[in-house]
Amino acid sequence: MKHLLSIESLSRDEIEAFLQLGLKLKASRGKARQPLPLTGETWALIFGKSSTRTRVSFEVAIRELGGQSLFLGMHDIQLGRGESVEDTALVLSRYIHGVVIRTYAQKEVETFARVGSIPVINALTDDEHPCQILADLLTWGEKLQSAARKKSRGLTDLFRGKTAVFFGDAACNVAQSWIFAAARLNFHLRLAAPRSYQPAPSILARAQHAEVRCFEDAHQAAEGADLLYTDTWISMGKEEEKKERAEVLAPYQINTRIVRAAQPRALVMHCLPAYRGQEISADVFESHASTIFDEAENRLHIQKAILTTLTRSLKSGR
Repeated sequence: MKHLLSIESLSRDEIEAFLQLGLKLKASRGKARQPLPLTGETWALIFGKSSTRTRVSFEVAIRELGGQSLFLGMHDIQLGRGESVEDTALVLSRYIHGVVIRTYAQKEVETFARVGSIPVINALTDDEHPCQILADLLTWGEKLQSAARKKSRGLTDLFRGKTAVFFGDAACNVAQSWIFAAARLNFHLRLAAPRSYQPAPSILARAQHAEVRCFEDAHQAAEGADLLYTDTWISMGKEEEKKERAEVLAPYQINTRIVRAAQPRALVMHCLPAYRGQEISADVFESHASTIFDEAENRLHIQKAILTTLTRSLKSGR
């Protein structure tokens, strides 16, 4: 595997490998043996969208794996002034060993990967957020394994038959990545959203054989669920719609009533940043903060797993 561009492009076995390596790297943090996989390498972070968790987790991950990171905002490079993605990919491929891109258009990430000769990681586009969903799956798998009080041969086996519910803008990048994860891992996914915020039929069609259902009734969607998940209602680039979104999505808040409809020990997760009182009530956020911040921490461990996997694959010629 040379690139990580989407959840849709991954197989079940590839997802399992990322999760298992993430667990291993988490357990061995601070005890890594030399040589480190990124020793002597420089990775660039090209960010057209601001970030806290994605930027910090990738910069720390690269350093802990022995490499160096180079942060490039759009105002720092000619790409932000109209230079083509193709030319940027060709030039940077001569200088660096890999690139992490956080931008708007999925096509830009895919073009960079097609034209360049270095590994490319999608750190978020308007279509998908694969790194976030891999961290979410790692967190969910850890919690399920802990509840079972025994280790499973595969974390992805633990998801079979479980039900996750996404509340809010179900046409956003995070929700779309959850749809493709459900297609790969055979868990049930419910999307609780008003009709105008449900995924396009073309997206659902791409998730062949997935157990995905859309609900306009949030309480009904939550009934008997194992995982309740939400994201900010106001994604970057949607700020002008803030008032409208707050009004339309208000019935899809994760609150005490929604939590009570789910399984007694259902997990509540949020990919952050969180706006208490909007997509999640303050009391529910605080009572599930341990899981939510475990989820945030796991961004670091899964980024390390992604970087390690791509680097090893490149060096082995696979």
